Amino acid sequence: MAKRGKKYQNSVSGLDALKIYELDDAVESMLKAKYASFDESVDVAVKLGVDPRHADQMVRSTLVLPNGTGKTDRVLVFAKGEKVQEALDAGADFAGGDELVEKIQGGWLDFDKTIATPDMMGTVGKIGRVLGPRGLMPNAKLGTVTFDVGRVVSEIKSGKVDFKVDKAGIVHVMLGKSSFGPEKIKQNILAFIDKVIQLKPSSAKGIYLKGVTLTSTMGPGFKLDPMELRTLVKQA
Repeated sequence: MAKRGKKYQNSVSGLDALKIYELDDAVESMLKAKYASFDESVDVAVKLGVDPRHADQMVRSTLVLPNGTGKTDRVLVFAKGEKVQEALDAGADFAGGDELVEKIQGGWLDFDKTIATPDMMGTVGKIGRVLGPRGLMPNAKLGTVTFDVGRVVSEIKSGKVDFKVDKAGIVHVMLGKSSFGPEKIKQNILAFIDKVIQLKPSSAKGIYLKGVTLTSTMGPGFKLDPMELRTLVKQA
């Protein structure tokens, strides 16, 4: 096991790794424990009572966070005709067709999210082996294959996150920056938990929210109380 640095050791000094925190305490403790000189990201990992090997228990969706993510994604839109200008007007960083495909085939990948109109998917398929492994392939299930490119570009620029349960039944997502302050962080967390609860597969049996952990980029993890989160979501 890698040895932790002195700053990390100081940040976890006195913390109980087994303690279950209420949301207010967890966010406050996380912000106190941060020590990096940069604006650390705030991440949440949720352990779900699902078996992702079964298609009917796959949890996957998108969410526009109330306070965004604090990160501005570079958005590329595969489109043609008037949809190119619509995408650019909405804030897309790049928009076009064959010329972008050729550029990507040449090794260019200076973007974070992609959108495509349905009539462009045949062309985009030529670079599927490049985009797919990097999580950059437009996907109809995530709303990124659409003719409504202006709306989707605006959503991504406003803080839209994609999430998907992994093979271990865990959903990981970045929900903001430590500079947001406690209230905005809590709002984003509750919006995300609410969405995950709404997505509970009907075939999932037993406890659905098994565990929730809050961390900053460099800091320790804080275990949240799933029952309290459910209550807070209902009260929101």
